[in-house]
Amino acid sequence: MTNKNANLPLDDSSCGWYSALHDLPAAKRLQGQQRADYAVIGAGFAGLAAARRLAEQLPEARILLIDAQRVGYGASGRNSGFVIDLPHKFALEHPDPAHKQRLLGLNRAAISQLQGLVDQHGIDCQWSHAGKYQGAVGPRGQAYLEHFAKLMKDLGEPFEWVDRGALAKVIGSQHYSQAIFTPGCYLMQPAALVNGLARSLPANVELLEESPIQRLESDANGGWVLHGSQGRITTPKLLLGTSIFTQEFGYLRNRLLPVMTFASWTRQLTDAELAEYGGQLDWGLTPADHAGTTVRMTQDRRLIIRNTYKHVPKYGRSTSDAMRQQIARDHRKAFVARFPQLAAVPFTHTWGGVYAISRNFTNFFGELQDGVFASACDNGVGAAWGTISGTLLADLAIGADSSQLRDIQAVTGMPSLNPPEPFLGLGVRSRIRLAAFNSRSEI
Repeated sequence: MTNKNANLPLDDSSCGWYSALHDLPAAKRLQGQQRADYAVIGAGFAGLAAARRLAEQLPEARILLIDAQRVGYGASGRNSGFVIDLPHKFALEHPDPAHKQRLLGLNRAAISQLQGLVDQHGIDCQWSHAGKYQGAVGPRGQAYLEHFAKLMKDLGEPFEWVDRGALAKVIGSQHYSQAIFTPGCYLMQPAALVNGLARSLPANVELLEESPIQRLESDANGGWVLHGSQGRITTPKLLLGTSIFTQEFGYLRNRLLPVMTFASWTRQLTDAELAEYGGQLDWGLTPADHAGTTVRMTQDRRLIIRNTYKHVPKYGRSTSDAMRQQIARDHRKAFVARFPQLAAVPFTHTWGGVYAISRNFTNFFGELQDGVFASACDNGVGAAWGTISGTLLADLAIGADSSQLRDIQAVTGMPSLNPPEPFLGLGVRSRIRLAAFNSRSEI
């Protein structure tokens, strides 16, 4: 089942978050024959949390954490830097209030865990309890906001309506007619956060970067052999924090959809530009209409625009420089519409990040087969979900029990099967185009 060669990550080299990092240590790579009590593939939020938990619970165990790229170079360092407590918009529609409360509790446990690690290890990642705005441009967005307000009331969660004028004082833009502010979201620099988490792992975790695992095979003892280009790892238990790439090892095949979103950011604003901008630093706004535009202002004076979704069946190989240049032009239009006073400020980076969604918006968590555990398919809310699901996956792998473990088992399941190609690709591309057309007034 898992003896095929895997299609490996191939991300563009223009991620602004990663480019802003400094003084990264040299990568240690997989070489020769290695043995581990536990191996974790994927050093994103889920893999980092799983490796940390295993090491803390089993201080005498040898844990190997392996990534095909540098930490923060993949999806974990390419998001917009939100750590969101509220369940995903689709999850908020769930008919069972207990289901939503479990998700909320799990997300908040993740935030608390990350907060503790940032404080304990002094991780410099622009961590901030800034809350989050959800903004509407026109009538379509306004209708989504009204619905969101109803869901918040049903959930018993605090929220605050913000009118155009009050919002403009924060974000420096009159573009939005209204917004809802929710207080529980945190903001951060994602590539800096995951790198800080990686550099503060317990001593019994060994991190191997730039070490793609190309093939898995079972061994005669019921364990696993992980094959890289320069070495192999033998382990009795394997944890996968590989998101969309889980299917490359033969698991959850035809159940995950690879989708890429794109962002652009400016250089740091000068003092004069900051005065012209007229808003505050350190805020984040997501669109009321989920196909709209996400906007952020970082603590270090950079504005970020994120929109555009692409179905990427070959991951990074499905994109091109020409595609990214066109997306940057589209981002420029969205940027100037919001910040005409900053029309002369250039973008310095435009990048994409691939993540996994499922047609039934269900996250997978559990044991795939004897000795192989996975958390896969975060449906676009990866920082909090990856952190808590990775932590609890380690508990599952060592046979621990907790109310949180029971909660995550209650709210996860099996992603639904996808139709075969070419129907899948045609359907996904058509839905993305339709969503973009319907949401054009909010983009």
